[in-house]
Amino acid sequence: MKKSQINKVFPFIFLLLTLGAINLLTAEETKQSGKINVLLIDGQNNHDWVRCSPVMIETLEATGKFAIERATVTKSRVAEFSPDFTKYHVILSNYNGDSWTEKTKSNFVKYIKEGGNLVVVHAADNSFPNWKEYNEMIGLGGWGGRNEKHGPYIYWKDGKVVRDESKGRGGSHGRPLEYKVDVREKDHPITKGLPTEFLQAKEELYDRLRGPGANMKILATALAKGGSERHEPVLMTITYGEGRIFHTVMGHDSKSMLGIAFQETLIRGTEWAATGKVTYPPVSSETLPVDSAASRDTKDIKSYPAN
Repeated sequence: MKKSQINKVFPFIFLLLTLGAINLLTAEETKQSGKINVLLIDGQNNHDWVRCSPVMIETLEATGKFAIERATVTKSRVAEFSPDFTKYHVILSNYNGDSWTEKTKSNFVKYIKEGGNLVVVHAADNSFPNWKEYNEMIGLGGWGGRNEKHGPYIYWKDGKVVRDESKGRGGSHGRPLEYKVDVREKDHPITKGLPTEFLQAKEELYDRLRGPGANMKILATALAKGGSERHEPVLMTITYGEGRIFHTVMGHDSKSMLGIAFQETLIRGTEWAATGKVTYPPVSSETLPVDSAASRDTKDIKSYPAN
């Protein structure tokens, strides 16, 4: 190779080596810090993802436990969306939009089946109504043409889970309200550190969700006043292959995401999905009361205790 060619190629090689070194350092720093790697997916949603995603990022980062990357998948970027899901301990979905490519969907299913993990927030359970594996991952969903063919209505009645095979569309809600959350699984790692009942900030409460509900555990419910008038699932866990999924119907908008109920359950649910345990400190009924819907700025969220 001529000297002039070497001079042209060398800067390019140097750049590649530098970028590679930076990536290796970043991965090693994350590993040493013990942080949980999160990929937040947004870019399309019938809710205000532009304002909501930053609140979720700030909520998790305030604890000092999570390292978050963001993939904003707008309509023009769907075809090129093909991340390496295996780089992350957990995927956080704030996405409700166009279907991903078959290759990306296949990679995602493989990731979850082999022990990858997922957190589904609010309208992310509206997404992909005809993607069978996704509906199995999230347990329940709404809208998008969902009906009895997608699975039964699932709710809580008289101290037990009801699987209602009635015909009808999946997904509805009443007017926004402050709603009381009743913990049904008090010994699960996510709910063990929470009061047994508490109020979530004013928002719409999903009801009449339906889906396969296989390998699903309902952790908490809320009475859908002005809607189905049933005790509807609010917090759920699902297993899919070796993967863990945390599904919350909370988080309608950026204001209700400042509700302490949303913040505490998002933090605990994301850690559980990623690791199978929760080490975040318990929250008292004074901080998360049942007689008023408490909210706080994300800067007031507590950090994880030092190791």
